[in-house]
Amino acid sequence: MRFSIITPSYNTAPYLEQTILSVLAQQEAQDISLEYIVVDGGSTDGSLEILQRYAQDITHTVIEPDTGPANAINKGLRLATGEVIAWLNADDIYYPRTLERVGRALECRPDAAFCFGDCPIIDEQGQEIRSGITRFKEAFYPFSSRFTYQCINYLSQPALFFRRQAVEQAGLLPEDMVAAWDYEFILRLWHYGDAVQLAGPPLSAFRWHEGSISGQNFQVQFEEEYLAAKADAGSLSPQTLLHFGVRWGIVGAYSAMAGLRRRIGQAE
Repeated sequence: MRFSIITPSYNTAPYLEQTILSVLAQQEAQDISLEYIVVDGGSTDGSLEILQRYAQDITHTVIEPDTGPANAINKGLRLATGEVIAWLNADDIYYPRTLERVGRALECRPDAAFCFGDCPIIDEQGQEIRSGITRFKEAFYPFSSRFTYQCINYLSQPALFFRRQAVEQAGLLPEDMVAAWDYEFILRLWHYGDAVQLAGPPLSAFRWHEGSISGQNFQVQFEEEYLAAKADAGSLSPQTLLHFGVRWGIVGAYSAMAGLRRRIGQAE
């Protein structure tokens, strides 16, 4: 099976090489054809030197200004030719044989528009953190549906893989959103097929740090997610009303954690 993996990159040199290696290592599995696309917005922190080092292993390298991650990923989507498409941000990683496992799962479910699996949160050093948030999301997996996803965003983007046909039907990512463009895209994608859960070990890891999108913009992210769910499900739908309550509960929890980090930082 042919995979197109897109990595949007901008000034993430401390993590970029590990991300690249985790993608290239997927080729060790049998029956995996990899098209790797890296779209860099003109990094100035050493990222371009890293990309040059792996240039012969990267199928397409695009280095030019962009308007943000959604714009960069859309550039990659226009280049992608694989049967299955995904993007992995330049600070996240895949675990070994992830693409092989995803390919087998999608072959068994030709009706599925996309596949998802476990995705722990890691810190700058690669150690798992916020395991409570991960377990909370995983609690929704047995009830996975478009209805459930309209109520709450419980899927972790680095562990999502999309069938090409569904992506072509859903269209590109919205470039006018700050942080929830992936959630809005997946809501649209769900109109063109079901989702299949891949049980077993994690597929990927999401790296949280102060400079990440969710680290900087979590309040905007959850507002945008609510508005996207409202547009998809309807203003007075049960899903929208549930999402409204969930949104403020999560924002409150994240705000409390941010306040705790500030107090710890001041104490140090």
